[in-house]
Amino acid sequence: MSTNTKYIPRLANKYKDEVVPALVKKFAYKSVMQAPILQKICVNRGVNGAVTDKKLVDIAVEELSTITGQKAVITHSKKDISNFKLRRNMPIGARVTLRGEKMYEFLDRLIAVALPRVRDFKGINEKSFDGRGNYTMGVTEQIIFPEIDIDKVNKITGMDITFVTSAETDEEAYALLKELGMPFKNIKK
Repeated sequence: MSTNTKYIPRLANKYKDEVVPALVKKFAYKSVMQAPILQKICVNRGVNGAVTDKKLVDIAVEELSTITGQKAVITHSKKDISNFKLRRNMPIGARVTLRGEKMYEFLDRLIAVALPRVRDFKGINEKSFDGRGNYTMGVTEQIIFPEIDIDKVNKITGMDITFVTSAETDEEAYALLKELGMPFKNIKK
């Protein structure tokens, strides 16, 4: 047995072996290189009450790092908003950008484990494409991820997950994500 074999995530193999041929057939690409690819997944989390309690941002960073398997960074406010007692460069959230192996691993866990744990789950909305082939979805509770210990959570918060693809149109991006296993709602048009 060779010890030089490199680990390849399950969804990366699925993309290469099943998704690309299906997309080439559906959209009649001349080359497999024209098939859209999932470039990155951005997970963003704003922290309500971060202005008054700085520890909430640290907790958000720790939870995002646990969920994604990659160190999260703190996001800072861009401008002053007096109504919210917000000053420029105050920490207000956390974010992670996943690429490569970690991106496919996170997507696999999201589809197979986390989304089925959502209460009354009937699929995700297919109307959240931005017109340029990117898809954003919101998760209302971080406790759907098995990495989070529910006993240690003091406040249930959500996060935004953005899937950035190389697709030119929303139709191509939808087909790519659907082939990768995203559980879209089946809405009759």
